[in-house]
Amino acid sequence: MSKAGALDLASGLGGKINKAEVKSAVDEYEKYHGYYGGKEEARKSNYTDMVNKYYDLATSFYEYGWGESFHFAHRWSGESLRESIKRHEHFLALQLGLKPGMKVLDVGCGIGGPLREISRFSSTSVIGLNNNDYQITRGKELNRLAGVSGTCDFIKADFMKMPFDDNTFDAVYAIEATCHAPDPVGCYKEIYRVLKPGQCFAVYEWCITDHYDPNNATHKRIKDEIELGNGLPDIRSTRQCLQAVKDAGFEVVWDKDLAEDSPLPWYLPLDPSRFSLSSFRLTSVGRMVTRTMVKALEYIGLAPQGSERVSNFLEKAAEGLVEGGK
Repeated sequence: MSKAGALDLASGLGGKINKAEVKSAVDEYEKYHGYYGGKEEARKSNYTDMVNKYYDLATSFYEYGWGESFHFAHRWSGESLRESIKRHEHFLALQLGLKPGMKVLDVGCGIGGPLREISRFSSTSVIGLNNNDYQITRGKELNRLAGVSGTCDFIKADFMKMPFDDNTFDAVYAIEATCHAPDPVGCYKEIYRVLKPGQCFAVYEWCITDHYDPNNATHKRIKDEIELGNGLPDIRSTRQCLQAVKDAGFEVVWDKDLAEDSPLPWYLPLDPSRFSLSSFRLTSVGRMVTRTMVKALEYIGLAPQGSERVSNFLEKAAEGLVEGGK
């Protein structure tokens, strides 16, 4: 997991945003979301600005608490969080049938934890597509430190309009990233376009289940908290996502809700009823310590104004994810 410490967290807060402008960026970001009265249409029409602000504000928190791979994983009994994340990434590579020498695209790659792991696991070259300058800068530094700059790289671009020729890649994957797309069909169509004919796209997608009731005030609040704390324009249903993949031209050869038969729930690292020394920073006690630390760093001027509010809306996301998962 990440070795980032308190000073790394403080120095990274705000990403590429000028430190004096972090507070106003938090104001603008929060106004997009239903939790503060924002509208879905505004989030979708301004998705580039919303998602970029989110990752500028949240990336250092993610790396400090979660590590280099910003995603969940279903989990086996006796398996650590780190082991489950690696297995989750290896499983995706195996499902894609990756082989040495293949050219692979990671759509919405974060700071590159999965692409480094998958490249080493499968002996492939992986390009990470990302529209956030701060994450790309950080990812390239992590590539250098891991010694994988020859096989792993980043391209700054929007996944709704990729700067690649048709039929470029031997395989494409996305891990909890295309949930940021304002139009899933348009996003999946771009993936279909850049993928070589007959090759595969694998995706771990965030979805709401048939248990969600839009007329239930508690369900609506949970959804709003998750969208606020994760930079999402909307959370689509499993059925909507599967139909969007088909509408984009793909044949769905396998799909599964990995939460259904997971021995340990995917939201376990965030569950306040659980305590773990190995992933202490993710526990409710660890998150409280982080919030207190960020408040202190902001007070003494080592962290920009607005940092505590970022910590607070990420905490809202954690609460919503656990409640929604349950």
